[in-house]
Amino acid sequence: MSIHIRSAGGWLPVIFAASLALAGCAHRPSAPPEATPPLADYTIGAGDMLTINVWRNPEVSLSVPVRPDGKVTTPLVEDMPAAGKTSTQLARDVEKALEKYIQQPMVTVIVTSFVGPYAQQIRVIGQAAKPQALPYRQGMSLMDVLIAVGGVTDFAAGNKANIIRMLDGRQLSVPVRLQDLLRDGDISANVTMLPGDVLVIPESLF
Repeated sequence: MSIHIRSAGGWLPVIFAASLALAGCAHRPSAPPEATPPLADYTIGAGDMLTINVWRNPEVSLSVPVRPDGKVTTPLVEDMPAAGKTSTQLARDVEKALEKYIQQPMVTVIVTSFVGPYAQQIRVIGQAAKPQALPYRQGMSLMDVLIAVGGVTDFAAGNKANIIRMLDGRQLSVPVRLQDLLRDGDISANVTMLPGDVLVIPESLF
């Protein structure tokens, strides 16, 4: 694009640089997107179900629950601590224990049913349709929790519910509005959940 300015010597072309500048902006490399922080490895908790496979030794491969004391027992390994470990860490520990019986054992541990340690659970108590402890998932919201527990009962005081949360060693009570979220579809009431949260749903007095 060009415009002309008249001078004593005639019309002089003046190149309009704005269009070039805009074209240059279109090709300017954008800033790289922020990297998503890596997820922490899942740690085993009491109540998890594990499948322990020992390569070429099916007689000692089996599925076992993690007991309330956080330990597991297999045919050749008794009372092996499992809670608080990743599946890889537990597999290496089982290999060390099996070295007394099997030459160079190769073990894999698969978590087939998730509960997780208490610090990674979300517990729902009170007037939920199915009060229970849920394994925390990245990005979990209040709505996700309510879906998992089947909503609330007819006797719930939904807008008087609260989340008990530990933050920097202090216990906080965070009010939540379940009735507004469930019955009125108020998305602003859909708060983010954190690992270790306890959702308390009281009973209505009326």
